Amino acid sequence: PTQLYLMGGHGGGRMRIGWVGVGVMGRHMAGHLMAAGHELSVFSRTASKCAPLVEAGARLASSPMDAAYGADAVFTMVGAPSDVEQVTLGGGGVLEALEPGSLLIDCTTSTPSLAQRVAAAAAGKGVLALDAPVSGGDVGAEAASLSIMCGGSDEAMGGSGYLLDLLGSRVLHMGRAGAG
Repeated sequence: PTQLYLMGGHGGGRMRIGWVGVGVMGRHMAGHLMAAGHELSVFSRTASKCAPLVEAGARLASSPMDAAYGADAVFTMVGAPSDVEQVTLGGGGVLEALEPGSLLIDCTTSTPSLAQRVAAAAAGKGVLALDAPVSGGDVGAEAASLSIMCGGSDEAMGGSGYLLDLLGSRVLHMGRAGAG
């Protein structure tokens, strides 16, 4: 699969990134983005899980929407499809704050139908969406050697390639929304 590195003209430069879900894998993944020089706002239902990232310079967000406010891209890495729905489509979710031209990347193992609903809602706001579940566990997350299977438009894939390469050693575009 072709990987493009366009990211809305950022050219791989410093980006404002929201991160929702700082669990066993999410904390490492978010840490790799910070280590690459990106500015992060982080949210977790258990705020104490964000402490290492906040100590390293991330901003602690009060909600998923707060994490997304002003972000160029938002990642979600939560526990279950119901959590994805809540933090993306629900009241106070990231789509309430994301601006046209921004990017939403969900790394949760979810359902194709939910990924398609999220992508449609995002498109309605002019936001690019990618379902990008990962394989490799906490060891792969810590080593940035995850396999990332992506579903979404070519434009969303092109916009996310640079960031996803910071998280994994194998990034594949599997097809349209829901194919990740």
